[in-house]
Amino acid sequence: MSVQTISPSQLGDLVKSGRSVHVIDVRTPLEFREVHATCAKNIPLDKLDPAEIAKTRNGSSESLYVICKSGARGKQACEKLVAAGQSNVVNVDGGTAAWEQAGLPVVRGQKAMSLERQVRIAAGSIVFTGVLLSYFVHPYFIWLSGFIGAGLVFAGVTDTCGMGMVIAKMPWNQVRS
Repeated sequence: MSVQTISPSQLGDLVKSGRSVHVIDVRTPLEFREVHATCAKNIPLDKLDPAEIAKTRNGSSESLYVICKSGARGKQACEKLVAAGQSNVVNVDGGTAAWEQAGLPVVRGQKAMSLERQVRIAAGSIVFTGVLLSYFVHPYFIWLSGFIGAGLVFAGVTDTCGMGMVIAKMPWNQVRS
């Protein structure tokens, strides 16, 4: 399924023109709080409900723009919305990183450790622990490291990270209202 894309500068021009532009940011609330495009509304990918989006759009034929950090989660969200019957769904190419790099307006909040960094720390710690346990306790613990390695390969191939989804739900990654 092919997803339409738009460059941040093209979307920025639409926003500057005064047109009504609907942008949803599908990153976690913590990532959104750290930095986001001024025109974006946060609806995390794991909470994205195409039926609810359809209700709020009231059959509007205007484009719905989806943005994330780099474009990957935005593409997943677009595919989910298109599969549910939404039309005119457009992914912002390069995400918030490209939006910022283009010098477009952002809202900055409290700095947080990125989800990607947290996943690298968790995966590395589990692999290292598996190696130590297999050496000092029992050789079968090497499977722990192998399991994490296989998960990382799966994440790379499918562009879906189970560990990232779990870590995103941890209390330290939640934004208190």
